[in-house]
Amino acid sequence: MKKINIKSEYCVNCQQCENVCSNLWFKEINKEKSCIRILNENDGIKITVCSQCGECIDICPVQAIYRDANGVVRINKKDCVGCFMCVGFCPEGAMFMHPDYIEPFKCVACGQCVKVCPTGTIEIIDKK
Repeated sequence: MKKINIKSEYCVNCQQCENVCSNLWFKEINKEKSCIRILNENDGIKITVCSQCGECIDICPVQAIYRDANGVVRINKKDCVGCFMCVGFCPEGAMFMHPDYIEPFKCVACGQCVKVCPTGTIEIIDKK
């Protein structure tokens, strides 16, 4: 199963991961449209990204969320009814919504954030 692994102690909050993600999926640079989020909190930097745990799969009332052949949790936008139950249920807060879209969105471990991260904070691992 492909999964993003984060070493937040290396993050310098350059926001390159957020920028490349929003630009790739939504064709604009907008932190609120990124599937990875960086928060600078009092106790350090927190990075929120989907761990591919799959807990959202069972909560979806129309079975629009599934695990693909690589183990990545995905949303079938054709089947999604936009109830956002998955957003509220996600134990990591890694399912997102934006008023411009009727479906939630999340990380699909595409790896573009890994390529642009200057410090090695983000990596893709194959977790069995």
